[in-house]
Amino acid sequence: MGVEGELSAVARQGSGSACRSMYGGFVQWNMGKREDGKDSVAQQVAAESHWPELRVLVLVVSAERKPVGSTSGMQTSVETSSLLQHRADSVVPARLKEMIDAVHRRDFAAFADLTMKDSNQFHATCLDTHPPIFYLNDVSRLIINLVHRYNHHYQETRVAYTFDAGPNAVIFTLQQNVDEFVQVVKHFFPPETNGEEFLKGLPVAPTVLSEELKQAIGMDPMVKGISYLISTKVGPGPRMVEDTNKHLLGSDGQPKKSA
Repeated sequence: MGVEGELSAVARQGSGSACRSMYGGFVQWNMGKREDGKDSVAQQVAAESHWPELRVLVLVVSAERKPVGSTSGMQTSVETSSLLQHRADSVVPARLKEMIDAVHRRDFAAFADLTMKDSNQFHATCLDTHPPIFYLNDVSRLIINLVHRYNHHYQETRVAYTFDAGPNAVIFTLQQNVDEFVQVVKHFFPPETNGEEFLKGLPVAPTVLSEELKQAIGMDPMVKGISYLISTKVGPGPRMVEDTNKHLLGSDGQPKKSA
């Protein structure tokens, strides 16, 4: 009956992120061809168990409300950015195939390079929009610089960044690089007072950075540049929660009040 596709289409009415989140693992959002958009649904490319070594770090730069929402911003870009049309026609189709292939092969170097290039081009279309849209801030650009200097030091791509419609960075890396790169982030973006609350999510082991690495990156530390860091990984899709104590809504359907 196509229930899964129907659920994805319903979720898309809320946001693109919602339709992708109907599945776990690696997910593709199909553009579709129908004028009513009913075939613009998400589908799973690979399960969350496909690439267990892949890890995700979310660097929260700012939790403030964006000056330009992603939906209204995209509408303006569609109306005014010729680069966006070029991207849709000439770049994304081939890049999507390359990305799916990189995921299937668990090729981190290819996956990482495609991720960073696509993030950069997305924000280039934001600048090409009239009037221009600025989602990245100074800290975002420092994170980009940090990633490239880190990779250059090792002469290989160990870490990748991507930014959506906001300043917060999502970092991809492999399990063996997590401890060191988190320490790199803490060194160059030291927390001011919330040291114990700076790192959230999956555990990260403390490590000591070499002077050679710190000198190779060569950036001045920025206190309070990053509010906190979430250590996580690719996860499953939505699940039924039977324990009412874990529900976010009460029996009346209203959000529960936090203690």
